[in-house]
Amino acid sequence: MVGKYSIEIYNNKLHYSLVVKRNITIIQGNSATGKTTLVNLIANYERLGTGSGITLICEKECVVLPAVMWREFIENSSERIIFVDENMPFLRSKEFAEVVNHSDNYFVIIYRDSLPALAYSIEEIYGIKEDSPM
Repeated sequence: MVGKYSIEIYNNKLHYSLVVKRNITIIQGNSATGKTTLVNLIANYERLGTGSGITLICEKECVVLPAVMWREFIENSSERIIFVDENMPFLRSKEFAEVVNHSDNYFVIIYRDSLPALAYSIEEIYGIKEDSPM
């Protein structure tokens, strides 16, 4: 997959907007800033569609990587944007890095620390901040 893709996901309380430009994007942030909430919104939209009360706008399909059979999921996916939450036990493994490097998907990885096995650009590390109420 080549190019940059805008992703907008929101419900009646939350609104996320991001642009992914490379095969690996990292999202970091302090506890309780909404990183896992972003992944949960995508998972709920994936499961229930518009009936979830969530709107997801992107020209590519956005999905959440499952904890089981993750390797097969990636290998059988093509040109998707795959979100990976930080609680996945395989995230720091060389096996995960190899599968990601041979994939044509984009990956948005929620993680607080570095991932030395993955080759990603420092320019594709983003933080989530909470907007202050006006």
